[in-house]
Amino acid sequence: MERIDLLLTGIGRLVTPVGNAPRYGAEMKEIREIPHAAIAIRDGRIALVGPEADVLHALAGVEIAETLDAGGCLITPGLVDPHTHLVHGGSREHELALKRSGVPYLDILAQGGGILSTVQATRASSEQELYEKARRSLDIMLLQGVTTVEAKSGYGLSLEEELKQLRAAKRLNDTHPVDVVSTFMGAHAVPPEYRGRADEYADLVCEMLPEVAGQGLAEFCDVFCEHGVFTVEQSRRILLAGQRHGLRSKIHADEIQSLGGTELAGEVRAISAEHLLAASDDGLRMLAANGVIPVLLPGTSFNLGLNRHARAREMMDRFNLPVSLSTDYNPGSCPTESMQLVIMLASLNLKMTPEEILTACTINAASAIGRGDRIGSIETGKRADLALFDAPNLAYLPYHFGINHTFGVIKNGNVAVWNRQIAKPRDNGEETIT
Repeated sequence: MERIDLLLTGIGRLVTPVGNAPRYGAEMKEIREIPHAAIAIRDGRIALVGPEADVLHALAGVEIAETLDAGGCLITPGLVDPHTHLVHGGSREHELALKRSGVPYLDILAQGGGILSTVQATRASSEQELYEKARRSLDIMLLQGVTTVEAKSGYGLSLEEELKQLRAAKRLNDTHPVDVVSTFMGAHAVPPEYRGRADEYADLVCEMLPEVAGQGLAEFCDVFCEHGVFTVEQSRRILLAGQRHGLRSKIHADEIQSLGGTELAGEVRAISAEHLLAASDDGLRMLAANGVIPVLLPGTSFNLGLNRHARAREMMDRFNLPVSLSTDYNPGSCPTESMQLVIMLASLNLKMTPEEILTACTINAASAIGRGDRIGSIETGKRADLALFDAPNLAYLPYHFGINHTFGVIKNGNVAVWNRQIAKPRDNGEETIT
């Protein structure tokens, strides 16, 4: 075996799903668990993983550049956050009193608040300001054990403003340890200048697509299919136009009312359908029949004070779907970067087991952004994206809530976080543990 760049020893317990594809239904409970494990990393990928004694035996005589002792930590694949609105201007704490007094989310939007308030703040922000604000959020996510995020545009609602968001996201992907996967969501709301002319604005979104795709600024196209936002027909038109320009479909579907967005996700064979609180049985059957991954966002229903949640147990047990989880980080309905909060809420409100939650936050989340063959599990040949938690076992993560369990993060085989701090560059350009 060639030289090893990094050897992780002293791992108390390693837990991971296996494979390069999403895990369906009952498969989500099937994880590989190795006590007293070790991981050898070469060229940013996992070269060897197994019980520590076996790994050390296999590496006898092999040059090892660096060895780190995990100190008994629990280690999982790096967490994947497959639905965020990372790049935006401003914040919306001024709407908190309205929400707590019972004003519905769509009513706030209709009054020019909600998404439209953030549109105003985003348009007023420079690209550098958007980059810096999002970079701070990415730091928080990294410290939570997250190594890859999806980032949607949708707060510009004009070609140049959408491109500004997408350029900021691309720059973050190029400069930050966390990988940023971009989604074009020009159909997030109807902008004020098109009020009452949603069809015309849907046409404009379709006209934006050649430029977005031509500049290589997004991999996916998303739309908010909901009453008072975009109809099923408008959503279909936008998503199919996106596909013609090489952008795979995602959809905000049936978050508040059952409109038919879940069925549309199946019809257009979207890679994922997201939210799904009001999804119908027929819609869920269509997801299952067409290989669409549900992305559930329990932090959003929690923050909005809703008395209902996505039917995760039925999705897994009855419809055999590959559920994934995400923060939905955004400035309005779910202003949190904490995947560990989502882990707790998935246990509490979605009734998911720790094993199902791990699968939903790793291989299934990676598959929801087209990366299940590269990340999402700890296996030979996969990218060395790892999260180290100061926890004795997997169940401890949702059990002991309200704190950050992350001790360390390895990203692409490099130490990104150690001893709960982000690694700083050395003078020679390498990373150093602080």
